[in-house]
Amino acid sequence: MRISVVKETAEFEKRVALTPDVVKRLCDAGHEVVVEKNAGEAAGFPDDSFKVVGAKIGKVFADTVKGAQVVAKVGPLEEKQIAALDENTAIIAMHKPHDNQKLFAKIAKQKITAFALEFVPRITRAQAMDVLSSQSNLAGYRAVIEGSYEFDRAFPLMMTAAGTVTAARVLIIGAGVAGLQAIATARRLAAIVSAFDVRAAAKEQVESLGASFVEVEHKESGEGTGGYAKEMSEAYKKAQAAKLHEVLKTQDIVITTALIPGKPAPVLITEKMVADMKVGSIIVDLAIEAGGNCALSKSGISTTKNGVKIVAHPNMPSRIAYNASQLYAKNVLNFLGLVMEKNSQALKIDFDDEIIKATCLCHNGKLTHDIFKS
Repeated sequence: MRISVVKETAEFEKRVALTPDVVKRLCDAGHEVVVEKNAGEAAGFPDDSFKVVGAKIGKVFADTVKGAQVVAKVGPLEEKQIAALDENTAIIAMHKPHDNQKLFAKIAKQKITAFALEFVPRITRAQAMDVLSSQSNLAGYRAVIEGSYEFDRAFPLMMTAAGTVTAARVLIIGAGVAGLQAIATARRLAAIVSAFDVRAAAKEQVESLGASFVEVEHKESGEGTGGYAKEMSEAYKKAQAAKLHEVLKTQDIVITTALIPGKPAPVLITEKMVADMKVGSIIVDLAIEAGGNCALSKSGISTTKNGVKIVAHPNMPSRIAYNASQLYAKNVLNFLGLVMEKNSQALKIDFDDEIIKATCLCHNGKLTHDIFKS
């Protein structure tokens, strides 16, 4: 089977869909792998690192995808790239279909099959394919590193003959994969860590990592489908805002990770809350690509308001592109094992498989996913 790896062109994107270690495994299994020129360079994987394991290098996008049965990508296709793809090619990527629904009518018309890896269901069998978990895990880690870089004080408690340095206080908003990794990282740096989440089930996980759980005195469950949070009632939001406003006044670093699939990120930190935070404190907004959890966040720009610095880097996993690419490539490899016939050059697309059904956006000229039916 011919598998193509194309270069990412989106702003802030440095990752590559397959890394040399995964390409070697595919080549050793008898597949032909073509990597677009400089596709891995920004992530730390030069063309030679692919050639040495058996890959060919394509000069441009059109050369790379010609004759490919599978195209591996990190982000969505650009509209101008669709025409270069052969019929029945399968595209495996994070397609962001909620933001690109109109594009898929054209993709389907060309009889291209598209799999959205961000829709991999959170079930045990799919854990090795779960790109949201692998990438969010690194994003949570990197968010703490970014926050510590911007914070001009020490993290741990230090008791010296010259006096005592108090430990930094870090609040994590959202205790999903990114939030839990942020908690663990901040704890390793010896900060005093607390966390908030609308899901009551998150309390045990937060406390198991050594952080305290911030609770809102309001009886409402925030459990949504697939382990995600749901949108809360106005009464809960009011109680939540009051509690967060109180807690934020005491914090040095705040990392926000709250997302609701298919919807704008909830604004949890208002301008008034920022005004009451300590001078010199930091907010790192991981939800900026969905609009941000802080009302003052500006994508790609660090802003300062009332002495509080708000950091909003889009695509945080790309800021640690080498490792993010390694994990993403393993996710793609495991997904390929699901859709490729063993000892064959053909794709196996079984819609009775819940992973394939959940991830397939279009196939054989038709839009197949439920998001296109709403």
